[in-house]
Amino acid sequence: MIGMAAIQLGLIGYGVNQAGSGARAAARAASQQGGPPAGAAAGHAAVSGWLDPDVSAERGSDLTTATVTVTVPNVIPLFDRYTVTRRATMPTDD
Repeated sequence: MIGMAAIQLGLIGYGVNQAGSGARAAARAASQQGGPPAGAAAGHAAVSGWLDPDVSAERGSDLTTATVTVTVPNVIPLFDRYTVTRRATMPTDD
């Protein structure tokens, strides 16, 4: 049981890392000339596919914000899946 809990915590940490990386990549791409479609594509590309990321990017006149949500699968059957959301904001290039 302790081993399974350690694996679960590791998966959650990995999910947090992946969501953060995806949000930064999406914000960077969306802040440039590609806009939100390029941001969503970059966010999906930066996250492991088995985490099934949900990526959104909004480009404003001054700032671009991207949000990535991933669902970490459960290893311990008694617990539900764990959802992680991370946001990143970058200045919009003109």
